[in-house]
Amino acid sequence: MRADRLLTLLLLLQNRGRMTAPQLAAELEVSVRTVYRDVEALGAAGVPVRTERGPRGGFRLVEGYRTRLTGLTDAEAGSLVLAGLPGPAGELGLGAVLASAQLKVEAALPEGLAEQARRVRERFHLDAPAWFRDADPVPHLAAVARAVWERRVLRTRYARWRGEVRREVRPLGLVLKGGIWYLIALADDAVRTYRVSRFQEVEETGEEFVRPAGFDLAAYWTESSRRLEAALRQGTARLRLSPRGRKLLPMQFGAAGAWAVARAGPPDADGWVEVELPVESEAVATGDLLRLGVEAEVLGPPGLRRAVAEAVAVLADRYEAGPHEAGPHEADRYEADRYEQDRKFPRNSQPGTC
Repeated sequence: MRADRLLTLLLLLQNRGRMTAPQLAAELEVSVRTVYRDVEALGAAGVPVRTERGPRGGFRLVEGYRTRLTGLTDAEAGSLVLAGLPGPAGELGLGAVLASAQLKVEAALPEGLAEQARRVRERFHLDAPAWFRDADPVPHLAAVARAVWERRVLRTRYARWRGEVRREVRPLGLVLKGGIWYLIALADDAVRTYRVSRFQEVEETGEEFVRPAGFDLAAYWTESSRRLEAALRQGTARLRLSPRGRKLLPMQFGAAGAWAVARAGPPDADGWVEVELPVESEAVATGDLLRLGVEAEVLGPPGLRRAVAEAVAVLADRYEAGPHEAGPHEADRYEADRYEQDRKFPRNSQPGTC
């Protein structure tokens, strides 16, 4: 352990220049006293470390000294795929390993390229999770990741919308989508998708399994995402949008909204345009389209137009009746339809999730 720490200390000084004892202690997660002992050990080993005293002092290497002692361990090499994702790397239990690997790679680069790598790291940052949503709690992620890496069978208890299920799964890979972790695994001779936060229990059996020959994680995820989108997009709505509605549509409907606006018809005298928007079932589309408020009018299909009109009537009656008063029967029917649709197509599901 101390040899690894001394190498990390050397690489910190080489890559970052002058550093104070408290700065090094924070990076190495040791005491300041330990930093002083480690600096003395480096000096005894022939590394030319200079100590500069005073308010602007610290430790630095003698000008021109560089080490090429930067061999990566297996764990460090494997962690480099997450170099742009420090948050997810930490969730997987690889935060310290990744930091060590990055130091070694940076030290191995020629001076010009190392400086360029530092500038890129200072100026660009990838934040994967979506806005305004708390991250899923994933207490079992590290155990799941270890099973993926070591090809170990897991005995699990998983919370589905229909109730809990116990299964033995053979983990094939992990996918991070919009800040949410998914496990792709073999279960009952089928490849299935599991949301990692819904695992209630995970037990490592110690049993090793053989991965299916030719299984391509990226290809599986692309195809499963396409199937999910096809299952959810059940129809097309014809809309009339105000100028502001055209700006709102991509914000509310993402790529589908941007696609619809890009193919909009010519504006009328008031600046309104007609678009065709892929939508989910009638019950889900009704709620989604109401978010556009007065900036949109549903032209068709007739059933969707009626559903939106009924929902608007329910809202009008509710607000005219006053707070806490019972709404009409139409409200109960609308809520029941919405619940039934959400039951069939959970909005956070993936095809094969179970």
